[in-house]
Amino acid sequence: MDAASNLIQAGYIVAAVLFVLGLKGLSKPRTAVRGNALGATGMLVAVAVTLTDNKILSYWQLALGLVLGAAIGTLLATRVQMTGMPELVALFNGLGGIASVLVVGASFLEVRDLGSEPTTTFTLAAAATGLIGAVTFSGSLIAFGKLRETIGSFGFAGVRVLNGLLFGAGVALGLSMLGAPTSLVLIVAIVVIGLVLGVSGVIPIGGADMPVVIALLNSLSGLAASATGFALGNSLLIIAGSLVGASGLVLTQIMCVAMNRTLAHVLFSEAPTAASAADADDVYAGKVTSTNADEVALLLDTATRVAIVPGYGLAVAQAQHAVRDLTRVLEQNGCEVVFGIHPVAGRMPGHMNVLLAEAEIGYEQLVEMDAINPTFAQTDLTIVLGANDVVNPVARDDPDSPIAGMPILDVDKSRTVVVIKRSLSPGFAGIPNPLFAADNTLMLFGDGKRAVVDIVQAFAEL
Repeated sequence: MDAASNLIQAGYIVAAVLFVLGLKGLSKPRTAVRGNALGATGMLVAVAVTLTDNKILSYWQLALGLVLGAAIGTLLATRVQMTGMPELVALFNGLGGIASVLVVGASFLEVRDLGSEPTTTFTLAAAATGLIGAVTFSGSLIAFGKLRETIGSFGFAGVRVLNGLLFGAGVALGLSMLGAPTSLVLIVAIVVIGLVLGVSGVIPIGGADMPVVIALLNSLSGLAASATGFALGNSLLIIAGSLVGASGLVLTQIMCVAMNRTLAHVLFSEAPTAASAADADDVYAGKVTSTNADEVALLLDTATRVAIVPGYGLAVAQAQHAVRDLTRVLEQNGCEVVFGIHPVAGRMPGHMNVLLAEAEIGYEQLVEMDAINPTFAQTDLTIVLGANDVVNPVARDDPDSPIAGMPILDVDKSRTVVVIKRSLSPGFAGIPNPLFAADNTLMLFGDGKRAVVDIVQAFAEL
């Protein structure tokens, strides 16, 4: 092994260590920024040492790709709002998958054109990359569309059987490549099957399960990268891909537990629909009590403990900074303020934590579901801001509900509940929420940010 190869391998080891340390840092909010910086540094080291490889023939092409990628990344980072972050994560997962497919595809064509006899490891890894990467790419695009609410959840009888057949066909074609390792037709067929499987696999899944799907697709993008590493004999790709794949699977399991659903149920059961739920008119007619900012301010003035439950509506309204201002005026009035965080609130894991951290709300005030649920009975007022399914009591009380068994925040046990929402429209599950018509619930209709600002102003005028 020459000096350049030794340098590359040493650099890869340093990068791998930085990746592990970065992932460890991301496990806690207080160290997340440092963890992200360590991971980014590791990637910089990996890229830098790879550029010393004497097999690189054209640096100007690499420079062009670097400039274009940096321009696109900068544009996305500066233009995409926090509300669009889940969609961006889904898109990044897809780009990771297709990148692996293209890299292995280029290597496959190189081996084929040179007339070399590929190893068994290369052949199987190339087939696995083609299938997994293609599924990740097309599935992520569908997830992106669902999060943007431009694609609905639909399917047809036997779609799950079709998915099983497609997966089986992809595996069979991959194994058949052992007999024809340089067959361009086979590798293209595997990629096409993967693209179709990604679409047909994600399309039937309901929007409420998208956080789980995003975590799973993230894991698949890592597995595709790891398979690419085996095909290319690149140790760093194997390590980095394995880290992403394993962490993504762990996160997927955490999200499934939070929703009291197995991964098989998410992937293979029908999406929850309103078909088996009560009619909205029966739930709401004549039972909804509206309120205004002045009344809410009066309630807050006498409260000693207030819980705030954020949901995707908070992200849409960009109300996190207004909520921070409300928190501060309440604390100055001697009130204890906590935030109830449901694991799947928003549209990706940790969505609410990121938004509230952006508004400089203390980590110690963010209380997980299991910890805050026993305290709602001692809470004077709970403000639900843009959340729906994660506070719907039918998940707990109605075994026939489409979301039956999903753990929820028991906000209905609070002395008073104020729900800030634009309308009575349903959440992702598409079912009405009896909380909105409960005797101890007041509905404050309107934009989340405007409503909170009005409450703060009304409180200041008391």
